[in-house]
Amino acid sequence: MSAGAPSFRNVFGVTEFRALWLAHVLSVAGDQLARVALTVLVFDRTESAGWAALTYALTYLPDLLGGALGGLADRFPRRAVLVVADVLRAVLVAVMAIPGLPWPVAAALLVVVQLAAGPFQSARQAVLPDILGPDRLPVGQALLSSTYQAALVIGFGAGAAVVAWLGVAGALAVDAVTFAVSAIALRWGLKPHPVQVTPGAGAGAAAKAQWTSLVAGCRLVARDRRLRSLLLIACCSGFYVVPEGLAVPIAAQLGGTGVLAWLLIANPVGSLLGAVLLSRVPRVRQARLLGPLAVATSLVLLPTGWTPGLVVIVLLWTLSGMFSAHDLITQVQYSLAAPPEQRGQVIGVAIAALRAAQGLAIAAAGALAQVLAPTTVVAVAAIAGATVASLAATAWLRAAWPRRSPLDEATPPAAS
Repeated sequence: MSAGAPSFRNVFGVTEFRALWLAHVLSVAGDQLARVALTVLVFDRTESAGWAALTYALTYLPDLLGGALGGLADRFPRRAVLVVADVLRAVLVAVMAIPGLPWPVAAALLVVVQLAAGPFQSARQAVLPDILGPDRLPVGQALLSSTYQAALVIGFGAGAAVVAWLGVAGALAVDAVTFAVSAIALRWGLKPHPVQVTPGAGAGAAAKAQWTSLVAGCRLVARDRRLRSLLLIACCSGFYVVPEGLAVPIAAQLGGTGVLAWLLIANPVGSLLGAVLLSRVPRVRQARLLGPLAVATSLVLLPTGWTPGLVVIVLLWTLSGMFSAHDLITQVQYSLAAPPEQRGQVIGVAIAALRAAQGLAIAAAGALAQVLAPTTVVAVAAIAGATVASLAATAWLRAAWPRRSPLDEATPPAAS
């Protein structure tokens, strides 16, 4: 790094970024804690792996709808959007913590909690350039991205431990506190950052423009071979996220909630390790490794179906997490393959498709878990995921290196 290049210390030296970073950690960890607590609640009351998985899958649905609310960050001061979203989540989670609350009501409240994450994330991303400026923005974004994986580990690991220690109601009360602290940090740590509203641009016009943008993005992805293949590789995460959705019933199958924390943190820990290792690989070779890594991410989960025991399953899931670091390659190649003037559109399409794939896969796995053991369902997802990833990897190879020898190490068009 050159002497004039921004560093992590430079970025953390910005007071507003520190507040935003703290809120990011608390919000991500809080989201995961709520998911774990409610999934345990549903499984305890219904003793159904299907209902537990379906409840977990429902938490992905708001991500499809949250984009529609993301426009709030362009109509109201961004600090206000961030604070209101966190206060709303704190109140709703506190209501979820009421003992004896029917679990369908708690599940519905969790959907609203996740829905509030849409405008929160949009406002956070929109205010980040204002806080850091163009020079420090890449470093700040990298910090937030790496922190996301660490927060998943905290949320999943601590979530399972807190549920086992305090029970579901106590865990949800702790979760409400995390959102409240996040709101306080943002209220006093950020400036208002008002936005410029175009005169005459009402909500109806904004919604119409957003729909037009979404359609244009879908058409662009459908026409471009590289974007199509990369999007398919990204959507394969729907298969290897199945263990996460079935972690609670699998923990029961292995011996109880005491093992739940190990199952939940395996993938995020592996992802962190994989990201570190992959960062040492040259970009051109990363692009070549994308397909094999996508296949391996699902395939390594196959032995879970034999229920080999907790230690082996945790190792398998950690390996899957390490291989899933190829998501970083996919994101880079996808951004480079998109025309700069339409990059936001195609990224929006990718986010929607990714969340749809994950939610539908977990819901389908839950239904299958009604007739098969949860570990067997993971094996089925592993086979299906490896198959789809193989097709996607072949399509990516043909799109990135058309009419070239597999031994040719030339830079693919997307990374040039």
